Amino acid sequence: MPVDETQAAQFDIAIHLDRSTLVLTVSGELDMRTAPALDSAISKGALTAPAALVVDLAKVTFVASAAMTVLTVAQNKFGDTLQFAVVADGPATSRPIRLMGLDQVFSLYEDLPTALAALDSPS
Repeated sequence: MPVDETQAAQFDIAIHLDRSTLVLTVSGELDMRTAPALDSAISKGALTAPAALVVDLAKVTFVASAAMTVLTVAQNKFGDTLQFAVVADGPATSRPIRLMGLDQVFSLYEDLPTALAALDSPS
């Protein structure tokens, strides 16, 4: 589905590698129109065989159920082959995730440094 120019200005996914952890930093609104882009980025990122994959939602202003479904499916799909975590803090991101009980499905951290430290720690 094409993304219009207005939406493109409001949504972005930046990808970088922090040691063996692939970090997807999402900004803007995660709704039913942008959730497929997140799904695609997670799937492509997992193909690079990182030890861990973190979806950083610190710059996200809205999370719809479609995006939460993408995160849940990613945990179910890739959780056995790599560590999967989500960074979310605040009413726009962590609150809906916690209300849906998804903090029991995947690891949820308040900030990226905390997530990276936890993923780097021996289990």
